[in-house]
Amino acid sequence: MSITIGCFALVDPFTTLDHQLDRIRDWGFRYADVTDTGDGAVLGNHFGFSAVASLDANPFDLERLFADRGLRITSYCAHSDLLDATAPWRYGTSQIIKAVRSAAAIGVRHVVTTEGEPATAFGRSLSEDQGVFLIAEKLHEPLRVAEDHGVSILLEPHGPITGTLDGTSALLEAIDSRALGLNLDTGNAWLAGTDPVQYVQRFCDRIQHVHWKDLGPQWEARRGEIFGCGMADIALGTGVVDIEGAFKALVDGGFDGHSTLEIGGDEAVLESARFLEALGAER
Repeated sequence: MSITIGCFALVDPFTTLDHQLDRIRDWGFRYADVTDTGDGAVLGNHFGFSAVASLDANPFDLERLFADRGLRITSYCAHSDLLDATAPWRYGTSQIIKAVRSAAAIGVRHVVTTEGEPATAFGRSLSEDQGVFLIAEKLHEPLRVAEDHGVSILLEPHGPITGTLDGTSALLEAIDSRALGLNLDTGNAWLAGTDPVQYVQRFCDRIQHVHWKDLGPQWEARRGEIFGCGMADIALGTGVVDIEGAFKALVDGGFDGHSTLEIGGDEAVLESARFLEALGAER
C-alpha cells in the first residue's frame, strides 16, 4: 500500500455533508474523513448549512453516505478541549468514546484527537507537567475503549503540548496504551514551531495518519504563538512548509497509510493532490 490521498469533508462552507462528499467524489478522490463531529441533534444539518456528523447517529448511515459516492472513510475527527476543566459543553472524553465506538462499528481504525489551545484561565495556567497529566487522565478511558474495539486514538499537533517534540514525547511516555498513536499535521506542527521533517524522523513509528497543509509567509510572524489552524487556502508546495521533505521522511520511515488534505479552494485542492501524486502518493 502506498500513501493515499483523501480529503477533508469541509471543502465548501455552509453546506451539508452529502454536498461535501459529492464534491470530493467529483474531484476523483476515493478517501475522505468524518471531519466535523458533535453530540446529539444538529440544527444546522436539518436546515442545510452544516456538515456535522452526529456521534449519536447510526454510524452505518454515515458509512452508506460515503459508500454511495465510492468513498472510504479513513478516520473520525474528534478534536477535543483537554486542557480546560471538564464541562458538559466542552468536547472531551465522552465525545472521544462515542467517536471510537462509531468508528469501530463500521471498521474505521483511526480516531484523531488533540488537546487544543486552552480557552480559559484555568487551562492557560497549567504547567507542562500538569497539562500532560490532565491529557493522560482524560484519554485514559477512551484508550481503554479503543483497545477493546481495535481502534487507535491518534494525537495531532494542535496545542501547546502536542505541538512540540518534547511535549509529544512526554505524552507518549506518560500514556501506556497500545491504542495510542499520532496523526502528523504538517501545517500545525510548523505553526507551533516544530519542523515537520524532524517530527517524522522522531515519531515515524507512531504516525498512523497524516493531515497535509502548507502555509503562506504571512503566518511566519505568528509561528510559535498559535497551535494550529483549520484549513489551508494555498496548494501544497507553494508555501513555507517543507511538504516534500516531510513526505520523503515518511517514506524513508516506512509509512504507507492514509493521508488527508486539509485545504480549501478547488484549484488548491487539486494542485495539492497532483503535488503529492508526483511524489508517489495515490488518490
